[in-house]
Amino acid sequence: MSFEREDFGLLGPLHLNSIDWANSNHRRSIAASLVQGTYILERDRQEKRQGSQALAPPWWEFFHFKLIRQLVDDVDSCVFGAIYEYAPPSSHCNDSIDRSPRYVIAFRGTINKPDSFSRDFSLDIHIIRNGLHQTSRFEIAMKAVRNMVAMVGDSSVWLAGHSLGAAMAMLAGKTIAKTGNFLEAFLFNPPFLSAPIERINYGNVKHGLRFASSFITAGLVLATKGNSQTSQSEDPFFILSAWTPCIFVNPTDHLCSEYIGYFEHRKKMEEIRYGAIERLATQNSLGDLFMSVVRRSAEAAEPLHLLPSAYLTVNLTPSEDFKQAHGIQQWWRPDLHLKCNLYKYK
Repeated sequence: MSFEREDFGLLGPLHLNSIDWANSNHRRSIAASLVQGTYILERDRQEKRQGSQALAPPWWEFFHFKLIRQLVDDVDSCVFGAIYEYAPPSSHCNDSIDRSPRYVIAFRGTINKPDSFSRDFSLDIHIIRNGLHQTSRFEIAMKAVRNMVAMVGDSSVWLAGHSLGAAMAMLAGKTIAKTGNFLEAFLFNPPFLSAPIERINYGNVKHGLRFASSFITAGLVLATKGNSQTSQSEDPFFILSAWTPCIFVNPTDHLCSEYIGYFEHRKKMEEIRYGAIERLATQNSLGDLFMSVVRRSAEAAEPLHLLPSAYLTVNLTPSEDFKQAHGIQQWWRPDLHLKCNLYKYK
């Protein structure tokens, strides 16, 4: 039954009965659990589960968080996000608490239920069209992020999200980073809109396609935007590079697996001395550039999924199917086989 997949006592990370905030596995698991709590807040609303019947509260109360606000969509009144405050008892305070957040703003992904699917799906389409920034849901989310940062500062606020919610958190993080505020962010299975090159099993073919794509993209950038030089202090992509979100992907999830090749290819291009070409290509989407050529416009919306820097974590644990590979539940398991790399834009 569906409620069994929402019950913290059956599915949650009960092994985290003692939190070490300096432990990256603990931070990842708790951030994922708070996102799950946001999913279930909406499911509780849909199923009219209240009071002792509600299944969402254990997903944050187990880690000593309080729900201080639900973020509600103005179109269909669904809960798409939540703001949690960390309020541990004094007996739990220790040195590792310095790595803990004061607040976490979490965003859920698409729910395949009638009450919310239509609105969620329309936002998925906005991501494909690179128009999430124009939606009222994002405006509500961004206002909440700005207000929280203004109240407590950027070092006390985390962002977290899964799938559609990861895209929302990523866009909020990028937007606030441009004002000099760099929030710790946990982005689970964020969508990367690109041809599925990462799924090709032949390494030489994969590298050849990425190499050709870089040169074509760089060429289109020069054709549409010219060869004007900007200093690093004026380069928006370089300015954004100080923000280093944590991105979590599964190689068998085709919606997010391109992040693996995106960052690794940039590293290889630097190694073979084609870094200048890749620096042009890495901050531009080939599809958006083609559209700007067709429309005879030099301006195109900034691609959401392109990032200068990230801590990329890849879950190499075998997945049974796409649903498991894309699911939020994988990220709090204690037995994961993970590969982690830091990528910094130069």
